[in-house]
Parts: sequence; structure tokens; C-alpha cells
Amino acid sequence: MFGRRSLKRSHLNNENQIVVRDAKVMLKKGEGRTIKAGGLWVYDNEIASVSGEFDNGDIIEVHDFDDYFLGYGFINTASTIRVRLMSRSKSHPVTPQLIEMRVRDAWNYRKEVIDTAACRLIFGEADFLPGITIDKFSDVLVVESLALGTDRMKMLILDTCRKVLAEDGINIRGIYERSDAKVREHEGLERCKGFIGEPFDTKVLIEENGIKYYVDVENGQKTGFFLDQKNNRMSIRRLCKGKKVLDCFTHTGSFALNAAAAGAASVLGVDASDLGIEQAKENAALNHLENIASFQVADVFELLPDLESRKEMFDLVILDPPAFTKSRASIKKAVTGYREINLRGMKLVKDGGFLVTCSCSHFMDPELFAKTIAEAAKDAHKRLRQVEFRQQAPDHPILWSNDTSYYLKFYIFQVVEEK
Repeated sequence: MFGRRSLKRSHLNNENQIVVRDAKVMLKKGEGRTIKAGGLWVYDNEIASVSGEFDNGDIIEVHDFDDYFLGYGFINTASTIRVRLMSRSKSHPVTPQLIEMRVRDAWNYRKEVIDTAACRLIFGEADFLPGITIDKFSDVLVVESLALGTDRMKMLILDTCRKVLAEDGINIRGIYERSDAKVREHEGLERCKGFIGEPFDTKVLIEENGIKYYVDVENGQKTGFFLDQKNNRMSIRRLCKGKKVLDCFTHTGSFALNAAAAGAASVLGVDASDLGIEQAKENAALNHLENIASFQVADVFELLPDLESRKEMFDLVILDPPAFTKSRASIKKAVTGYREINLRGMKLVKDGGFLVTCSCSHFMDPELFAKTIAEAAKDAHKRLRQVEFRQQAPDHPILWSNDTSYYLKFYIFQVVEEK
């Protein structure tokens, strides 16, 4: 189990450090294709030698086989990702000034592209701060730290976020850590969760697309709310007026409530989580939509065939499942899951109605996801007319040199009978 903690800054004396060592990683000849293409990771099997003294998490230099400088990054011999680059320029060593530049650039970018009332402030490698994610929910920050180097710099990064936001009149009243993912163990880190600084009410009120939500930053999934679907939730509204809608894997009701707010005749939201459904009902009442949107605890894989057997039909079916695969090893199993829910979902769509279907797994690449949907349509004897293809919201930017930053695929289809 991971440890829960409530720590003040004064107790985090090893987490505000940038330690630069006179150490050097030399790559093998022909290796380093990822970082040479603009990526940030050096894998253990790409390294020819490491010279100089260092501790894991320290900043070292990365050089090509011919001693050409490639960048500064933090090293961790406990991880297969041996080095994560933080700077590619000799003139930009890793200092507090570099961290501030990264945070400012990230915040200025968000102000340009999205509503920042609730947004992803830092998106790891895509913001050139590897291994750390920071979500802003109104005046609360939620941090997930997954790499040793940035874990040691965590307080410096968070203090810089506070400083930069304060310049725009945003005073952060609290920070909560959700570094409870199992992947931390691959970095030699313990899983942890709790307050950083003074405790506060972890039930945070936000507004997105004109809809209010309570976000449970302590017990909710991931950081408490899935900000990556913000624009996609808005995109379904034009399809909902006067319609009967089914929202599968509703979590805390966000797609369902967007449908209800857009004038749907009725909305049923379904999720296997008791806590999620409880929060969805609370959010519906918060927005005075409880007479339109109802919610049910159920296993979607069991509910869809049951609805089919009862000849239930919907104008719009939404499928927003969790990642069925988090590794390449389980892709075949994931394909089976995606094919099953899409086949079942299509069978519940009225002729000429619409299907919204998503995958949030990086390993389920766009081509495989599209192929899986096509196979489901064939098996269901349905024809699909693509209305729209979308991705994650722009506060989760896709860095072309880091393919792991592209993970969310979102389709809207019209479903028509074969005739």
C-alpha cells in the first residue's frame, strides 16, 4: 500500500533540489534515435558508458558516441528510462530559472488555447518537465509526480506555479498530491497521497462549459476529474436536443450533464463505481438537471446486452471507457473489450442516431482503434458515417517527438442500418 501523508514544506527538504553533477552518459553508436528526433527519453540499452559520480535523480549531461552534446537530464539507474532530458541547449542548464521559464511558457500557452478556470497546467514531457502532471481546479492544484528527478524538484515546480499564477491574480489555497500510481515503483519511488502544505476541503467546486462540478481531489480517479475531454463534451451538445441519451462509463456524469444541459429529453449515465455515481447524482442536482439525467451503478459489459434484450434504443450512445490497456502486452485483450462495447453500443443506436466512442490508451493507436470500430460495425451489421474525429483538449498538448503524449481518440459516428 502507498503511504498517506500531510506534509508541510519545511519537511520536504529533499524535494526542492536541483543537483547538477559532473557526470556524463555516452550513447552507443547508432542509438538515441528518440532524443535525436526531439524526444526526451534515453533508454538503458542505448547507453555505452556513464562516467563521473552521481546519485539517482541528479542532473547529468548526455553525449552522443562521438562526444557531441545532446542535453541535460536527470538519471535514474532504477528505471529502464535511464535519463529524461530537461534541456537540449548547452546555454540552458537546469536551474530554477529554467524551471520558471518552463512553467511560464506552459501557463501562457494555456491562456492562449483554453479556458483556464480548470485545466491541466503542466503535462509532463509535452511541457518539457518530464514525469510530472499538475492540474488546476479553480484555486487548488493537484500534482502527480512519476519520475525521481522531477519528484526531487517538486516543491520548486509547485512554488513556481504559485508565483506565476499569483501574477495573474490567482492565489492557490491548497495543493494535493496524487502520486499513487503503481508506475512510481518502476522509478524506485513509493506511492504517496496527501496534502502538501496545510489541509483544505478536498471537495472543490469547478465550472466547465457552463456546468458546475464537485471534484473530489482526494478520492476521485486520477487527479479527480478528466479535463482532457473538455472540448469533446461540448461537441456532443448539438446532437442532444430532445433526444434519448445513454452515457456509458459516466464517471462523475460529465458527458451526461452536457447532454442534459443541451436539452436532451432523457439521459441515463452508467458506471461501475458507487462513488462515481454518487458524485454524478450530486453534480446533476447542483445544476438542477436531476429530472433529466438519471444515474445507475452497473457493469457496462453486462448492461448493454441486457438493454438490447429489452429492445431499448437510444438516439445517442456515448462510450468513454477507462484505458483497457496500459501496456503493449495486453493489447489483444483490450481490442476484444473495445470491439465488444462498440458492437453492443451500435446495436442500441436508433437508425440514423449517433455513436460517440473513445479510447484513452496510448497503446491503442489510432489505426488499431479505427480498425476495431470497423470490425464491430461489420459484426453488428451497421454502417458508420463519420461525423467528426477529435483528440484531447489543447491543455494536454501532443508533442510530436513524444508519441506517449498522444493518447485520446474521440469519434462521432452516425449509425445507419444496412438497407
